[in-house]
Amino acid sequence: MAIVLGPNQYGKAENRLVTVTRDGAVHTIRDLTVSTSLRGDLADTHLTGDNAKVLATDTQKNTVYAFAKQAPVGEIEDFALRLGRHFVSTQEAITGARVLIDEHAWERIEGNDHSFVQGTNEKRTTAVTIDGERAWVVSGVRDVVVLKSTGSEFHGFPRDEYTTLQETDDRILATSVTARWRYQTPGGAGDRTTDGIDWAESFTGIRRLLLATFAAKHSLSLQQTLYAMGEAVLEARPEVAEVRLSMPNKHHFAVDLSPFGLTNDNEVFYAADRPYGLIEGAVLRDDAEDAGSAWYTLPSF
Repeated sequence: MAIVLGPNQYGKAENRLVTVTRDGAVHTIRDLTVSTSLRGDLADTHLTGDNAKVLATDTQKNTVYAFAKQAPVGEIEDFALRLGRHFVSTQEAITGARVLIDEHAWERIEGNDHSFVQGTNEKRTTAVTIDGERAWVVSGVRDVVVLKSTGSEFHGFPRDEYTTLQETDDRILATSVTARWRYQTPGGAGDRTTDGIDWAESFTGIRRLLLATFAAKHSLSLQQTLYAMGEAVLEARPEVAEVRLSMPNKHHFAVDLSPFGLTNDNEVFYAADRPYGLIEGAVLRDDAEDAGSAWYTLPSF
């Protein structure tokens, strides 16, 4: 029997980066969590402890901060691409890089040029993978909590000796959306870069479509809603090849008020945090280019 080294990578996870841009009295902040991982000819460090080809994770951390000073962060996709390409082009032993970025939202406090309040827990995300000269970009959003107080049903499911759930034609539908979308290269499979995409406009448009579809779609199941959300993005955004969604069902159960002589006409609910149904799925074009390494190390959904 032979024992061999399998796929591996290493890096610096969850570097917290906050930048302040000062335009006179008006300040703008960016709040990011940046994780870097490198792959390549790294067998020696695993097998013999020889670190001659290992760019220290502390160096990766310092590079994140230096890049943020040397040029504006800009869109998180561009920042991740710059970092990934730097590591691959400057380290002979490194052939691939993965850069993950979460952006945390802050809102300016009304009437003040340099004070901010952190709004929701929602985060804009990107995952950039570099393999030689090839780059893949998977962007997204997570922790987007949405709720509709009507327009949702759930019935017609199988019943057996363990089924207690009652069918309903009017329920609260709530979820915390994690959505990731894989960008296509503008020139098709032969193109080596996604640099022609307007990241900010694309993100804003896709997020708007996801929310509008959730709100407007009369839902017979959360699965139906998930598919409709992905379908809406693909129909309107030619730069997207695939959408993957993870949507936990944040259950709201009507409280039994009959012991108190009261009726409950879908007005008073108990919000349960666990256990919860977890609905996940991918929606993609039938002619989408191969995903390659786009989803490397990312959760399936």
